[in-house]
Formats: sequence, structure tokens, C-alpha cells
Amino acid sequence: MPSPYRALFAAPGSKGFAAAGLLGRMPLSMMGIGVVTMISQLTGRYGLAGALSATIALSAAAIGPQISRLVDQHGQRRVLRPATLAALVASAGLLLAAHFEWPDWTLFVCAAGIGSVPSLGAMIRARWAAVYRGTPQLHTAYSFESVVDEVCFIFGPIISIGLSTAWFPEAGPLLAACFLALGVFSLTAQRATEPEPHPRVRGADSGGSALRAAGLQVLVATFVATGAIFGAVDVVTVAFAEEQGHKGAASVVLALYAAGSCSAGVVFGLLRFRGAPARRWLLGICAMAVSMIPLLLVGNLTLLAVALFLAGLSIAPTMITTMSLIEEHVPRAKLTEGMTWVSTGLAVGVALGSSVAGWVIDAAGARAGYGVPVVAGAVAVAVGFLGYRRLSRPAPGRGGTVVEHHSEREERHVA
Repeated sequence: MPSPYRALFAAPGSKGFAAAGLLGRMPLSMMGIGVVTMISQLTGRYGLAGALSATIALSAAAIGPQISRLVDQHGQRRVLRPATLAALVASAGLLLAAHFEWPDWTLFVCAAGIGSVPSLGAMIRARWAAVYRGTPQLHTAYSFESVVDEVCFIFGPIISIGLSTAWFPEAGPLLAACFLALGVFSLTAQRATEPEPHPRVRGADSGGSALRAAGLQVLVATFVATGAIFGAVDVVTVAFAEEQGHKGAASVVLALYAAGSCSAGVVFGLLRFRGAPARRWLLGICAMAVSMIPLLLVGNLTLLAVALFLAGLSIAPTMITTMSLIEEHVPRAKLTEGMTWVSTGLAVGVALGSSVAGWVIDAAGARAGYGVPVVAGAVAVAVGFLGYRRLSRPAPGRGGTVVEHHSEREERHVA
């Protein structure tokens, strides 16, 4: 890893919370696709599988901003531990309901409970900010977290799909729950690097939601469509691999999708840009949309893997630039909430994309399913162009050199 990245870990405690963050974020890429694989193996119903994955994402979208707001007020340890326990109990219930063939409604209730899982990416970034705020190292730290997220998306689907297909159907989601428990409880045990809580006070900058910012509204709306791309690609790729007679290979193909993003993120994190990030962001959205079109033309897994790797090259730079825009358009006291709202938009999009793709697959097959991310990409571009003026005008007092030099680096966890 380049020396600017290695130098981050000179700060006391940084290795510990970074490692905990890696473990705790693995479920981000494992749980949804693990549930899809598990349910499709046990029932053969991709529509149900996609709907359950969508339920998890929608629940996280509804609960995530509330958890982040409570973390800001009361601290990570006091909020993350009970939230994680609730998610773990719900995960156990989902696995039992699937294994023992309980009624479908029990699956959906448990899937909704999993939405209380906290956004570990935002928590780790908050710790980096507490260590390096106002320094060039924060720029590098955010870049590093982008790469970590993509590493999770490279290895998470491989592990989750691989275990569920080679061992037993519930194995992928089960391991995801174990990673969540280890990551969160390890992170919250590290008190020295935990950011100080700051209870909200009445005032012009603290009242109301961060979502009132016009620029943030554009970002969230665009990332609903972007999330639909991600959710649809995951579900359709599993189904396409099964149609090709190699369902387990879906994990490798999806890993290459994330590898493309990871590679671009490493390089992008070493660059310094001048000028407003809104133009780079819009270009990234367009690139993501165009990269979906070749998926309609692929006829085998090899070509699909190549197409997805190339499509992944536009993801991390776009997500990183998004975080720069959030810092321009959201008051600093609401920055964590602002990042969570973008993650919420992604989660809603993943829910819609995975659900719609599941029904399209059931009705017309996997090849037709790739039309879903193509349409979602077109919607993202349309919203991006319509809202570009809002993004090109930072909120009063939010633009400036600090943002330009250290904030272009975060990415999709989102959640």
C-alpha cells in the first residue's frame, strides 16, 4: 500500500478501530446476497428472496438515520451495542424461520428487524475525523475507508455465496451475523478513540433534519437510483450464474465488480483535484449508467465478469466525490446524519432494485433482469442533471479549501 496510507496508522488506536471496522462491515456485502442465496436454495423463489433482501435494506434505510442521530447525542458505545443485539436476534430468527419453513410473514418480520444494524462505515470515519480533523491525513483516511468498503464487497459475496452453496444454505448469513457481533463489540470496547458525544442544542444550525439541505436532497434522490443498480446487479448475477450452471461462480463475478471499484478508489485517493466536485460527480453518475448497457449483451460468465469489472471502475470515485459534496451542503454538526441519509438513499435503491429484479427474473429470466440496472442508471442520470444547479452552489459557509483538500474520500456502506 502506498506510504500515505501506511502513515495513517501512526496514530494510537487507529489499527484497532480500523480492524474492527473491517470485520463489522463485512455483513454489508454478505447479508443481503446471503439471504438471496439461502432463500433461492431452500425455496427456489427469487421473488421472495429479492423481497426479503429489499425488506432488510428498507428497514435499514428507515432506522439508520435515527441510530446515527442517537450516536451523535449519546456516543457509539451506548447506542451501537443495543442496536447490534437487536439485529443479531432478528438474524437468528430469520435463519430459523427459513430452515424450519415457517410462514413467509415471519421471514419478513425478522428481515425488518435486521435493519437495526448500525452503519459501521460512518462510525469508523467519525473516528478518523476525530484523529485527523483539519489535516491532509483526513483526506487519505477517507480514501482508505473507500478501499476497505470495496475489499468487503470483493470478499463478502465470495464467502457468503460460497458457504451457502458448498456447506449449507444458512451458512452465509450466519457468518455475516458473527462478523457483525465481533466488529461492533470490538469497536465499542475501544474507548480512547471514540468521538465525544454532542447532545443537540437549540439553534439555527442544529434544528431540523440535515435532509432539509437542497443539495443533500439531490444526492439522496440520485443514490436511490444508484442503489437500484447495485441491488439489481447482485440478484440478477446470482440468477444468471445459476442459468449458466455455475451458481457458485456468482461470488467471483461480483467480487470482480467490487475489485474494479477498489482499484479505481486506490488511485483516485492519491489524486488531488481543483475546482468544484459537482462536475466530477455528474460525470461519475453518467459513467455508472453507461457501464450497465453491456450487461444486456453478455452471453456467458466470462464476458459478464469483464463487463462488471469495467463497470466497477466508476463506483468508488463517484462515491468518494459524493462525500465531498455532502460536506459542502450539510452543516458540520449534522455531517454524520448527512452521510447516513445518502446511505439511506442507497439502501432504498438496493431494496427496489433487488425486489424488481427478482420479479423480472421469475417472469422472464436472468438476461431480462439486467434491464433493471440499465433503467435505474438512466433515472440516476436524469435526476443528476435536473439537480446539478443545486449541487454547484454550496450552502453558505460550506464551500472552501478545507473541503477541497480533505473531503473527497468516502464511499458506499453505507450502510
